[in-house]
Amino acid sequence: MGRSMCGHLLDNGYRVVVNNRTREKAAPLLEKGAYWCDEPEAAAAEADILFTIVGYPADVASLYLGTKARPGIIAAARSGSILVDMTTSEPSLAQQIAVEAASKKIQTLDAPVSGGDVGAQKGTLAIMGGGSKETFEQVLPLFQLMGENIALMGAAGCGQHTKMSNQILIASTMIGTVEALLYAYKAGLDQDAVIDIIGKGAAASWSINNLGRRMVKRNFQPGFYIKHFIKDMRIALLEAERMNLSLPGLSLAKQFYLSAMALGFENLGTQALYKVFEKINQLEPSPGP
Repeated sequence: MGRSMCGHLLDNGYRVVVNNRTREKAAPLLEKGAYWCDEPEAAAAEADILFTIVGYPADVASLYLGTKARPGIIAAARSGSILVDMTTSEPSLAQQIAVEAASKKIQTLDAPVSGGDVGAQKGTLAIMGGGSKETFEQVLPLFQLMGENIALMGAAGCGQHTKMSNQILIASTMIGTVEALLYAYKAGLDQDAVIDIIGKGAAASWSINNLGRRMVKRNFQPGFYIKHFIKDMRIALLEAERMNLSLPGLSLAKQFYLSAMALGFENLGTQALYKVFEKINQLEPSPGP
């Protein structure tokens, strides 16, 4: 997703410096004119606005706050610069980063996204911001190159809380998507034809219209990894516990995705939940195209 998002900045004439754990994955951006930095701190020292999107909260913490081996990007960034984390991460960590950065006169935004690989490629992501209005408005023209549904949701951490609401809704919706398509299959219906009709009615959702199509085609390649979705559900349940809030639907969905991980599907896309329910029902794999 990050590669596509960065590509939109390059396509619109911005000077971009990049870093990635594996340089070869950044090759398409370098071919477009991006400049390579060997370390994240070097990119931070160069950039007026720095975007990050990594895997887990631990990655965000080490990237921003540093480790014994490296200082972190807050230490390396220039006073007056803006750091924007687009990882789905912990609201409390976003708040900690905001405080640490402010002590160096650096502004931050937490700005997780929704829309998957397709949204990143098309520049149609939903972007949920947390931070000051002034900082958000400075970054907004760049957000508008990456997404269409963009909003400031409140102070630091509020973007992450909004993304948790998004993930909670998707978790249960994915169970319904899988069960609806398996029901259609067992009933002898054309699954694509079913999506055509129910995907335009009261049951319509992004999941049925996009990931449902991938399920029917037996395309389980990741737009968003199962292992990362489990991480998101874990964050949401921890935050809910802190708020003394019970989310039994999310807890159930997480158990099904843990089953997916146990079956070795952690590096497949979230739509591979379909394969778990096939096994639960002892079904032969439905035919692909």
